[in-house]
Amino acid sequence: MDILSRRCASALMASLLLFGCGGGGGGGGGAASIPLLGGPTGQAGTGSQSDGSQNNGGQVAANTSGGGTQGGNGGATGGSATVPATVAMANKLGKPSRVLFGLGATSIDDMKSQDIHPDFVEHYLVGVGSGAWPTWNSPDGAYVTYTAQAADAYGAVPMFTLYQMTANGEGNLSGISDATFMNKYWGQVRLMYQRIAEWGKPALVNVEPDFWGFAASQAPGRDLTKMAAAVSGQPECAALPDTVAGLGQCFVQMGRKVAPKTLIGFPPAFWNGTPVEVAAMMRAAGANQADFIVAQTSDRDAGCREAASPPAECQNGSGPFYWDASNKTSPNFHDNQKQYSDYRAALGNGLPILWWQTPMGVPSDTPGGTDQHYRDNHVDYMLTNTQEYGDMHTIGMVFSAGGSHQTSISTDGGQFARLSSQYLARGGAALK
Repeated sequence: MDILSRRCASALMASLLLFGCGGGGGGGGGAASIPLLGGPTGQAGTGSQSDGSQNNGGQVAANTSGGGTQGGNGGATGGSATVPATVAMANKLGKPSRVLFGLGATSIDDMKSQDIHPDFVEHYLVGVGSGAWPTWNSPDGAYVTYTAQAADAYGAVPMFTLYQMTANGEGNLSGISDATFMNKYWGQVRLMYQRIAEWGKPALVNVEPDFWGFAASQAPGRDLTKMAAAVSGQPECAALPDTVAGLGQCFVQMGRKVAPKTLIGFPPAFWNGTPVEVAAMMRAAGANQADFIVAQTSDRDAGCREAASPPAECQNGSGPFYWDASNKTSPNFHDNQKQYSDYRAALGNGLPILWWQTPMGVPSDTPGGTDQHYRDNHVDYMLTNTQEYGDMHTIGMVFSAGGSHQTSISTDGGQFARLSSQYLARGGAALK
């Protein structure tokens, strides 16, 4: 996958956040410029959304009273009913029991202008050290505070995609066993959790997209327990092994200790095996003890890759790129759903699925398109066939442009506003 160019989605906050993903091909990574969110005055600008909740060792499911004479323990004389993990997660987020939806790489002002009211608003946290996300506002790490406050004020839950591992360049993992680098790295992770804890409400954290695929491809025998990483030097993780497996477990353990209302999700990368094989790798890294699964949808409009002269961010992969909405030929939506259903079953613990970085193009019978107006049919399919996703234990879907040339709510001709409004008018898709 072409990582950093895709992950620059957060750089597209045209009227809100003026920062770039930086650090792309090597170098000390971080923002190309600083987001202006109120700065030292502490006044929030526009923000992000996502919302986590109190959890217990990654178990989201809960029991409710069965109507007996002694409530609180499943009903001592009235029996008990198990609440689905998706419903329990929605309850913790203060959201309705339907498949939720969110937006990334978009300013709240743009959402307001089209009367779009997402359940989640996502922002990236990138870089390590100089120019990294903690420096974007004062005091250090206030970017998390400001964006969370702004999202909450708009009725959304803040979601943060932690994307620090590209600080030394895409796929360059030389820093993970370097104590100096990792002390800075972990310090920023801790700061993120601290700012969420100080804010005091749930937030979602998407842990290091693509890193797990790179790590597996470089680990001996694709075994994350055999690849060195600096972990035990952190007080929250002193008993964990100094391996990539321990690194993943530390994300969860640190989050539980510092910000227990945070909901944590890991995004698997299917570059190194079948869904069952990848699930085994991710279990070693503690993904089964997280709160949800991040399903990476696509992140590029199909038409951008189909174009005769595609921009650099679309010059990877092999066709066909446009998914078959009839689900008869590949690639198609049912095949993609099955991939993540198989992964979820193999991972264990029955975690909800959150679809993320879903491209926003508009359906067309004509391949290709033009800059920021490329064809794609993910929004159309997923917001009109949402119950398919609800039936496979989906908690929500987050849509965003995966690069500066992709379609967004500012260039989609009102498609997302129309389809999301129609989805809500139908009452939404039930959680299972």
